[in-house]
Amino acid sequence: MFDKLFAAQQKAEEIKKRLDTVSVFGEVENGAIKITATANKAITGVSIDEEFFKNADREEVEELLLVAINKALASAEQVSATEMQSATQDMFGGLGGMFGQ
Repeated sequence: MFDKLFAAQQKAEEIKKRLDTVSVFGEVENGAIKITATANKAITGVSIDEEFFKNADREEVEELLLVAINKALASAEQVSATEMQSATQDMFGGLGGMFGQ
């Protein structure tokens, strides 16, 4: 029983490490603002098109940055949830044998 729980814990750690290597993106205004993040929800890059930046006011840039960041984080959440769901199915499938199923 403890072996299976330990294996599940190791699997969770492997998923977390893998999510650190997966990049997700959020962009607005046809790519004028692009946000890059890991699937663990760490922002790793911000890119603002120079022409867009010259012609935009501060409030517009701030508002669009928030939208792009939220898009990137939503993508990260989706990737993370998919990975965790897969791991959970594997884990419960393996634990089922412990309970005679």
